[in-house]
Amino acid sequence: MDEPVTVPLWLFLPIAAFALWSLLDRLLIPSGRWFLRRRLNRLIDRVNRRLDVEIKPFQLTKRQVLIDRLVYDPQVVAAANDYARANNMPREAAMTEVHRYAREIVPTFNAYVYFRVGYSIARGVARFLYRVRLGFADERTLAGVPPNTAVVFVMNHRSNMDYVLVAFLAAERTALSYAVGEWARIWPLQQLIRSMGAYFVRRNSNNPIYRRVLERYVHMATEAGVAQAMYPEGGLSRDGRLREPKLGLFDYMLKSFDPKGTNDIVFVPVALNYDRVLEDRTLLRSLEGDAPRRSAWFAARTALGFWFSQIGLMLRGRWFRFGYACVNFGGLISARDWLAANAAATGGDLRGLDKDQRFEIVGRLAHDVMGEIARLVPVLPVSLIATALLEADGPLDELELKRRVSDLMAHLETRGAKLYVPRGDRDYAFHVGLRMLVLRRLVDESGEGLFAAVPAERPLLAYYANAVAHLR
Repeated sequence: MDEPVTVPLWLFLPIAAFALWSLLDRLLIPSGRWFLRRRLNRLIDRVNRRLDVEIKPFQLTKRQVLIDRLVYDPQVVAAANDYARANNMPREAAMTEVHRYAREIVPTFNAYVYFRVGYSIARGVARFLYRVRLGFADERTLAGVPPNTAVVFVMNHRSNMDYVLVAFLAAERTALSYAVGEWARIWPLQQLIRSMGAYFVRRNSNNPIYRRVLERYVHMATEAGVAQAMYPEGGLSRDGRLREPKLGLFDYMLKSFDPKGTNDIVFVPVALNYDRVLEDRTLLRSLEGDAPRRSAWFAARTALGFWFSQIGLMLRGRWFRFGYACVNFGGLISARDWLAANAAATGGDLRGLDKDQRFEIVGRLAHDVMGEIARLVPVLPVSLIATALLEADGPLDELELKRRVSDLMAHLETRGAKLYVPRGDRDYAFHVGLRMLVLRRLVDESGEGLFAAVPAERPLLAYYANAVAHLR
């Protein structure tokens, strides 16, 4: 009875593997999930106590549940049926497309990733590259917002750093759900961005199923009160100027909006500006229609060369951050109040209008929001120096250049522009802006103490001057 039982190795290994799997599946994994969920819930409770706009239950819902809700939304199903009939294809094939688009769009919000990983990365990167400043914030921006109100941050788009910068500065107030372009759909960036609550948007897709799936997701998120962020210009500014707003996301949010319901939508104008945009030369080159297309290898080689040169400057103690990056937050624009004042003929209700009528009203709202963003664009030192040098007939000495910049600042102040003056010292602002342009070799400093725009770099100086040209 006490004799050992011999088990063949080929049988012992599967038994041991099954026992180990049972131990993990029945004891260790559930315990680990409980421990992590408990810590995550504590984090969410802690974060919600300090946020002006708390994390919504919609954001904490399992992703698969949201995908199923989206796939079987009556309007999405109807669009799939219409598409199948119009293209003489099986309904199942159309629904397969719906599933694919839903999985592509719906994010996986993770509060720990957002507030621990994402926030730390955003803060570290932003502060390493720029002197980050909050220039102006309307005190009413998020104060007293009703719990069921959907807050939408609407921003101008100057750089891909915008995502990092605004996520960092807004993290003390809310968790933002971004609409990001297809540039972010690369591994592993896609997984990180999706876990931070962002959803992907195909900018130029004319597929009716895709547009309907995206529309219904935006409606679901807005109806649930999720704080969102969008760039209505639809892409980066190529020449530094503000672009005309695209109406797609505005329309998706307002198309089914009930002005008499309990939930409101408020738009927060957010304006950004930089002393240096990392993509500035690439953006200007994109305006040259006949410019030869450069290879991915050329882009990678150029980027590596740039960063190696920056490391070299750091090692020699000659590296400076890329100037100031400033963000201004405007006051709330209530969709309910705006529609009541500007679309009184419809009772502020857009649901019964056809597309042309609805777009006419939505377009006016979008232009009003963009007008507020334009008014709030921060005026930074580099934009001021670039403007003064471009308007000069020839080289200027430091005193004359300083006088012109001072006159320009006074003029902009009378126009209500939001000037950011570092340290509150205008003389320092002048010198820090001029130093940036001289270091980048955009401005030539002669031996006689004269400063002039380098002729070949005038388009780049114009790019920075254009950022504030509309304020004049």
